[in-house]
Amino acid sequence: MIAIRIENLTKRFGSAVALHGLDLKVEAGELFFLLGPSGCGKTTLLRSIAGFYIPDEGRIFFGDEEVTKLPPHKRNTGMMFQSYALWPHLTVAANVAFGLEERKVPTAEIRRRVGEALESVRMSAYAERKPNQLSGGQQQRVALARALVVRPRCLLLDEPLSNLDAKLRLEMRSEIRRVCKEFKLTTVYVTHDQKEALSISDRMAILESGHILQVGSPRDVYRRPRRKTVANFIGDTDFVPGTVRSLSGESVVVDTPVGVFTGLLGDPTSPPAVGASVTVSIRPECWTLSERMPERNGVRGRIGGSTYLGEIAQYDFRVGETLLKVYELNPRHLGQASTDLYASVAPEDVVILTA
Repeated sequence: MIAIRIENLTKRFGSAVALHGLDLKVEAGELFFLLGPSGCGKTTLLRSIAGFYIPDEGRIFFGDEEVTKLPPHKRNTGMMFQSYALWPHLTVAANVAFGLEERKVPTAEIRRRVGEALESVRMSAYAERKPNQLSGGQQQRVALARALVVRPRCLLLDEPLSNLDAKLRLEMRSEIRRVCKEFKLTTVYVTHDQKEALSISDRMAILESGHILQVGSPRDVYRRPRRKTVANFIGDTDFVPGTVRSLSGESVVVDTPVGVFTGLLGDPTSPPAVGASVTVSIRPECWTLSERMPERNGVRGRIGGSTYLGEIAQYDFRVGETLLKVYELNPRHLGQASTDLYASVAPEDVVILTA
C-alpha cells in the first residue's frame, strides 16, 4: 500500500487552466473518489496521477517517491477506463495476461497470476471465452482482473461503471470495493455519480472548475457541505435565503422568509457576521411533517403536488411564496393538499452556508 500526495498541482491546456494549484493526499489503502460535474478537472487529475498528463507546476508522490515526470509504464498503476478496452480476438485469460507478457514475466508465473486474478473477480469459469461472449458486467470484471494482475501500486478508475445498466452498476459497486479492500489497494476513482461515491468511498473530493471545494467522508460531505455548490451537487436540498440574527460558536440563528431557523455552520473556519446574508440548506428527507406547530425550526404550509414512490413520497410543500421539497418515509400525508401542516427540522440538519 502507498499513499498518494499531490502538491500545488497545476495543469493547463493552452490558455485554459484545468487544475489550479491542487493539494491533496490519498491515504494508503483508501478508496478515494474524485467527484464533480463534467469539465471540473477530475479526469485530468486522474490522468496526471497515471502519468498520461505531465503537470505544468507541482509534484506528485507515490509514498516517498516523486513520480511527477515518470512515464505511465514506470509508475506501476492499474488503470480502468469507461470502455473496457478488451482485445476482441483474445480469450479472457489472454486479455488478463497481456500486461504480464509485456513485462516479460515467466510463463508459469503468468498462468498462476492470471488464475488468481480471475478467481478474485469470480471469472475463472470464463477464462477461455472471448469478450463478445460476455455480458457488460462480466467484461468489466475482466478489465478489473487485468488491472489487478500486474500487482499495481495503486488502482485508478475512470468512470468504470458508466456503460452498465442500473442493476449491474449496483452489483459492481460492492464488487469493486470488495476487491480493493481484499488487495489492500490505494484506489482513486473518478465519477459524476453521487450515489456511487456515497455508497462505497472512504473519502471523496468535490471538484469544480479545477478547484477542490471540499474533502471528507461521504457522511461529512453530505450532512455538512461547506459550500452551496457542494450541497447542490450531492443529493437534493432546499435552499432558503436568510440573515444572521445571532452566532454562538458553530450554532447560528437565521431569519428567513419562511421563519427562524437554528442551525450549524457549514464552514466553521469562515463564520459570518451578525446581519450577514447567508443560505440555509436543508435536505428534503430531514423534514418531519405533523399537525402541530413544533417548538422551533418549524414552518406552516400546505402540500401541493406529490409523487408516491412506495417507501417514500416526495411533496411540494408551499410556505407562502416559497416552495420546499419535503420527503416522507412511509408516507402518511398523501392526499392532504388542502390541509395545513407543519414541517420541522432538527438544528443539526440545518446547514448555514456563507457566500
